[in-house]
This record gives sequence, C-alpha cells and structure tokens, in this order.
Amino acid sequence: MTLVSAPAGFGKTTLLAEWLGGMQADDRRIAWVSLDASDTDAASFWTYVVSALQTAVPGIGSSALELISPSDGWTESVLTTVLNELAMVPADVWLVLDDYHLVDSHEVGKGMVFLLEHLPSHVHVVISTRADPELPMPRWRVRGELVELRAADLRFTAEEVSAYLNEVAGLNLSAGAVVALEQRTEGWAAALQLAALSLQGREDVAGFIAGFAGTDRYVVDYLVEEVLGHQPDHVRTFLMLTAVLDRFSGPLCDAVTGRADGREMLTALERANLFIVPLDDRREWYRYHHLFADVLRARLLNEQPGLVPLLHQRASAWYAHKDLMEEAVRHALEAQDFNRAAHLMEWAVPMIRRNRQEAILFGWLRALPADVVRCSPVLSVFYGFMLMASGDLHGVEPRLEDAERALAAVPSGAVPPWPETEELRTLPATIAVYRASLAQARGDAAGTSEHARHALALAGPGDHLARGAASGFLGLAAWANGEMSSALDTFTQAVASLHASGNLVDAISSTVVLADMWLVAGRPGKARRLYQDALQLAEAEGEPVARATAELHVGLGGLDLEAGDFAAAAGHLTTAGEYFERAPMTESRYRWFVARALAARADGRLDDAATLLGQAEQLYLPGFFPDVQPIGAMRARIWIVHGKTSEAAGWAEARGVALTDKASYLSEFDHLTLVRLLIAQHREHPDGGMPRQADHLLGRLLESAETGGRAGSVMEIRMLQALALAVQGHWEQARAMLGRAFAEAPEPGGYAGLFLAEGTPMMELLRDAAAHGIAEGHVQRLLNVAAPPYAQAPAQGHRLPSSVGEKLSGRELQVLRLLDGDLSGPEIAQALFISTNTLRTHTKHIFAKLAVTTRRAAVRKARDRGLT
Repeated sequence: MTLVSAPAGFGKTTLLAEWLGGMQADDRRIAWVSLDASDTDAASFWTYVVSALQTAVPGIGSSALELISPSDGWTESVLTTVLNELAMVPADVWLVLDDYHLVDSHEVGKGMVFLLEHLPSHVHVVISTRADPELPMPRWRVRGELVELRAADLRFTAEEVSAYLNEVAGLNLSAGAVVALEQRTEGWAAALQLAALSLQGREDVAGFIAGFAGTDRYVVDYLVEEVLGHQPDHVRTFLMLTAVLDRFSGPLCDAVTGRADGREMLTALERANLFIVPLDDRREWYRYHHLFADVLRARLLNEQPGLVPLLHQRASAWYAHKDLMEEAVRHALEAQDFNRAAHLMEWAVPMIRRNRQEAILFGWLRALPADVVRCSPVLSVFYGFMLMASGDLHGVEPRLEDAERALAAVPSGAVPPWPETEELRTLPATIAVYRASLAQARGDAAGTSEHARHALALAGPGDHLARGAASGFLGLAAWANGEMSSALDTFTQAVASLHASGNLVDAISSTVVLADMWLVAGRPGKARRLYQDALQLAEAEGEPVARATAELHVGLGGLDLEAGDFAAAAGHLTTAGEYFERAPMTESRYRWFVARALAARADGRLDDAATLLGQAEQLYLPGFFPDVQPIGAMRARIWIVHGKTSEAAGWAEARGVALTDKASYLSEFDHLTLVRLLIAQHREHPDGGMPRQADHLLGRLLESAETGGRAGSVMEIRMLQALALAVQGHWEQARAMLGRAFAEAPEPGGYAGLFLAEGTPMMELLRDAAAHGIAEGHVQRLLNVAAPPYAQAPAQGHRLPSSVGEKLSGRELQVLRLLDGDLSGPEIAQALFISTNTLRTHTKHIFAKLAVTTRRAAVRKARDRGLT
C-alpha cells in the first residue's frame, strides 16, 4: 500500500494523477476512485471500487457486484472473488482511492484490511487522504509493506515555490518575496495557488505578502475572501449558487441559477483557473476543487441559508427531467423535500429492479422519515422486501401492512396521491407474492401455497409477471412437500407466464428449476429436452440473456455428469464459465461450483470437490428455494467416500439427523446421507452390525418417495437398500434389490453418476451383479464408465480382485496412458482439463500403486500388466 496523507490542498490528487499518468503502459492497469461522503456505506464503496477495477481490467469483478447486498456478511465473499480474479491478471494493477478520509468508517475499514492482507504481489493500492486511516499501518510498516508520503514530502521547496509563482503564474516576484511566501505557506500548494490568484494585478505586492499569515484554515478563508472579492458580481454569484452541485454541466448550471450563461461561465472559470476540474475530454462536465467547493458552500449557507433547499430542488428537477433518477433523488433528499424524494423513488422502482440496484433503493429508503415511507404503499412493500433480503424477516410483515393501510385509505374511484405506475396497479398481488416468499423463507410450505393462491386471485389475466411469481411459489411449495405432480404442473404454468410477460431471463432461469423437478421425478430425458429448447431460445437472443445461457450450460453439465458423459459435462461447465466472466449471476454461479464439485468427485479429486463446495457455500442464498440438497450433506458424502467417517458423523450430530426421524422430502437428502454413513461405518467395523432402524428409515423414505411421484428418489433408495444388504453379506438379496432399482426407474440410464459416486462398495456390488447376469445392460454400462479395461472381468464373490492394475481409478488409468507418450506434464494436464497439481497427485498415486518411482518405470510395468 502507498499512503499519501496530508491536509487539504497539498496537491495529493495532482501528484498521483501526474505520477500514474506517466506510468501508463500495456503492462499496467490503473483504476481510480474519487470518493465522497455518500460512499461511507460499504455496499456503495465496494460497488464503486469494483466498477473502477472493471474500467482498468474489463470483465473483472462482475460476479462480485452481484454479491453486494444490504445484508451483512458478504464483504469477504466479494473481496475473495475479486482477489482471485486479480491474481490471474498478467499486468500490474494500481487501485487509487482518492479522498479516502470521506469514507473511513469501521464498516469500510474491515473490508480494506481483508483486501490489503490478501493482495497479490502485482496489485498495488494507493490511498490519498487528509487524515491517517484507521488501518493497522504499524504492522504493515514493520513488514515493509507500506510506502508513505506525508505533508513534509509534498510541501513545495523554495525552488519549487519560485518556479510556480514566477514561471507558471508569471508574477516575477523577488527572491525575498518568494521566500516569504514559502515560509508563510509552508509550501502548501493550495495556499500558493490562492496567493498567486490574489496577487494578479496587485500593486502593493510587498504589503500583501507582509500581511499574509495564519494557520491553514485561516489562510484558506483569507485567500478565498481575496479571490472572491476580486471577482465580478456575476461570477461570484455563479460560484456560490452552483456550489451545491457535486458535478455540473452548462445546462444544469442554468437550471440551478436561473441564468442562461452556464456553458460560457464554465469555460471562463476553467480559463481563469478558478479551482474547476474537467471530468471528461469534451469539457461538458466539471466539478470544483473540493476545498474551494467546501468554502463556497459554507459561505452560501452562512449568507443565504434559505436558498440552499431551493437550489437542490432545482437540481433535482433537472436530473429527473433527464431520467437521471439517482441524482434526482439525492438532491431531493439534500433539500429535505422528502415527499418529492418519495415520489421520485416510486418512479425509479422499475429502473432499480431492472438493473438490480437494490442496495441503492435501500439506502434511499433509510434516508426517508418512517412516516413518509409508510404513506407510500409501493415504497413500504419494497422496504419490506429489502428487509427480507437482509435477513430481517420479522420486519417484513409490518411494512406490508403499512402498504395495505395506505391503499385502503384512498376512496373508491378517487385518484391516488402516488404515481400511477404498473407497480402501484399490481401492488396487491405483489404483496401476496412477498408474503408467499416470506413463508417460503421460513420453511412454511402451507403458508407459501396459501399466499400464492391469493396472489393468483388478485392478479388479472394479463398480469403475467405476478401470475408467474405466484405460480412459481405454488410449485416450490409442492416441491418442498415432495409432491412432484403438483409441483411440475404449477411450475410449468409459472414458466409460461414469465415467457408471456416478456421477462425472458427469469423465464429461462425458472426453466432450470423446472428441469430439477423433472430429474427428481425420474425423467432426466425430459429435463434435458427442456434445457436444449431453452438453450436454443437463449442463443438466439445473444448477450442480453447471457446469464441465463450460463445457467442452462450448468444444468446440462449436471445431467451429463449423472449420465456418465464426463467429457460433455466438462464442455458445458467450461462454456458456462466463459459466460460468467461476462455476465455472472449469483444463483447460477452457486450451481456452477456445485456441478464442478460433482465433476471433481467423479474424477476422484475429493479434496478439490470439498474446496469447490466451500466456494458454492459462500454464494448460496438460502430461503427462497427449497434447500433439497444441503451443501453440508454433500460435503459429508465426500467425507464418507474419502473414509473420513468421523467427520461425517460429526456432521450428522450437528445437523440433528436421526434414524427415527419422520420421513419428509426436505430432510430426504440428509437421511440418505446418514444411511451412507452407516454403511461406511459397517464396512469399517463389520462386527458391529447395521442398525435395523436404518432399514426402517429407508422403508419410510421409499413409501414417501413413491407416494410423491419422486422416481429419482425411489431409485436412490433402492440402490442404498442394495448396498446395505451387500455390506452385510446378503449378496443374493442385494443383487435382487439392485435389479429392482433399474427395473422400476423410468429412465435408469440417466443416473450413472448416482451409482459411481458410491465408490468401492458400489463397484463390488456391480461386479457381483455382472457375474450373475443381473440387469446386464445397465450394470455393464456402469462398469464401462467406471473403468473400461476391467469391465469385462466379473468378480468372484463380493471382494474386488487384488491385481495391481484394478486398484487404479479410471482417471489414473487415463493419466497412465498419457504418460506412455511424448506429452509433458503440463500438456497432459491440459489434455485432461485438470491442474498441474492435480496431475502430480494422480501420478503419485500411480507410482505408489505400481510400486515404482519414475515415469519410465510406471510405463514399463503398465505394459507388462497390459494396462496401456
């Protein structure tokens, strides 16, 4: 970190701009953030930081922006995502935070510490501030990780003062006068600039310099008084009136001042160096030097306090006319014209929702008095939604009730006092939808259904968005109850309504959920057709629906993993990643990490799978969709295959999963994970026996799945029943149960991943089944997918053969074949779409299993055993 810390006017910003401007090159990227007091909110601060990084490194941080929300706990996830992406940038990256003192809060500081403690070596942060930030600088100073520039470093020397006053300002001062000003100003650049302006055309230079004294603040006040005092009245008035603006253009200045010379005045001010800074290359937008603006505003407030609200109101009206609603609302709030601010917010709601700027809306709503929010039904509803998104479920219902009271207070047939927007017209249905959402977040399936039906009753035939949302929650409630027939019917209607509303992104995203339901119903082929049809539609639309396109590739990749087509799965997941780089979406990125974890598990990379699940866990947003496959249980299944049964047992205890639990779909995944744990524990300690309650639990789960039409669940339960019988030595019954699992499934070929994920116990059972001619086609296919060279060798009894080659996993055999060639290690890793570290791990396992220490020896022994 580079810290540039000095009082106002010491030239910090100018210095950094000159220095970094001279550094511009192809191997350097510079991101600049000019901060102001409105950025103290962490959501706003990090939004601007990530956006600035995107201007320097296009595409970086897109996924991070979607993690920013009004809720707590997202900062480290956002910064982890950004840091990981920055680590991959080949060039040096410089992030400049100018005027950091305006945002130096505890909330922002926590994130800054995390960022700086984990910064890649080629990324540099520069902080420009008027006061030292509340950061652990002593620690960084000791480590040699901090470069500091302070006021003493920035002060003009006598030579520099002379160069500025005589060569730049053209004052032709004597050496004595220069030294005097250098001593009076202590090399303070702003004071020197103001002094130079005051000296323009002055005859009594010596008298002026002799009387020039005081502290920094008094110097500023004195010099500004001198500068303003020498300006014509119309210039001085213009400066005062436009000081309320953070940035301004000629037309905006005209609207605020009531004059028609804004453009000409700005040109004249820039020419006269009156502390005006251009913000673009076209000289359309400007701002005042911060110090100058502060003094102007203070004078305006002191001399004409009643004029300040009017100026802000004029600025708000101009911005609103230009559809720049964010600035319009901000100036209305500055004017404390809260009713107008609320009115503007109501108009801005569609834009906010369309651009997913909920954090901005929440900030606005918090700035409004509570009674103003309560008087606006639209704002009350969205305030409730913001509370729900931030995790405050208890605060939602009172806001919805406020909205209903406000609506009821308008007499029938009367014109409402709020903008008659589409959001207002459909608000009763929206309220019901949010109540359904609230019930869903609380796990109340019955309440979700009740409110969703009420929303359908309130929505008109053409209110497709409301109808789609309501039908969607009905489907989700049925899904949470495990009632697949009802869930499929209602959610299909929801997707159709979203299509009819023209909301293509949500329609395609909902298709992903619908496909999940079909997979649970045992119809992966139907799920695949849904994905393919939606993908064809999405690709025709192109970039506007890129996020939805990525979701579809993730879904197809998951189906390919289940079908055992790992190459196709890798292709879809790679394509999805390319889309995410351009247009990420939190929900689909969560699914992407889960799918990649499943791919890693199928490849035998269990540690990688656990890491990917951890990343998915950071992105998961609980509450709005039934959590039918909890990440904790997924991780426990990996532990079980890894032989870490004690860790899995710890998960079961912490989760409170027990064999005597009532069977329900929402706990089914946990319960089936518990059964896997018991099977693994029995393999470790066969003398202990399998608890009879495990059989009873599987029976209850089977009955629930059959009643609910969950054929996919039925197949998994039958498979586990077969495994449980096999590990207890009941091989004939196990074979019969395995055959039944395949026979009862509508599309058994789509569930290879389900079987192969069970590892060694399943391979034992499949080999035994193959030896006895059970479900030959299905069993043989699974053996082929798992390890092609050994699929034809049936097992004798229930133990795996002990030959060395058969102990190698499918991936290890692939690596072994490529080792018998001319490819280098990195080239082999690239061919298999794995990292070099993963390749090293596979190679070490191969060497250990073949009892060799070199690649050549491994290849020779593999040839001797017919492995390559």
